[in-house]
Amino acid sequence: MQKKIIFTEKAPTPIGPYNQAVLIGNTLYTSGQIALHPQTGELILDDIETETRQVMENMKAVLAAADMTFADVVKTSIFIINMADFARINSVYGSYFDEKTAPARETVQVACLPKNVNVEISMVAIQ
Repeated sequence: MQKKIIFTEKAPTPIGPYNQAVLIGNTLYTSGQIALHPQTGELILDDIETETRQVMENMKAVLAAADMTFADVVKTSIFIINMADFARINSVYGSYFDEKTAPARETVQVACLPKNVNVEISMVAIQ
């Protein structure tokens, strides 16, 4: 199978040697998204809900660039700095999925994330 690189200007440009997503066959592997505004490159860190919403909007743009939606997501990984923010992150995250068909997921508290953000999310989607 051929590897296809997915890129959209509607999500932040990668800041290192990686791509926004890679499509292999009908499976999409996304890189982690943080709350960078795609046009300005500014971090959106007003509060954890706004930050999480920006992450999910960035992910929505990456999925769309591969002709996919959140309905195609089968697995997510959420990395957070403070587990006390879990309920607030989960509320925003959950608004993007139908609970009956939501993907598998793990949520892990970590010591630090790129650019000192509070949340990073990556996904695997299959069409």
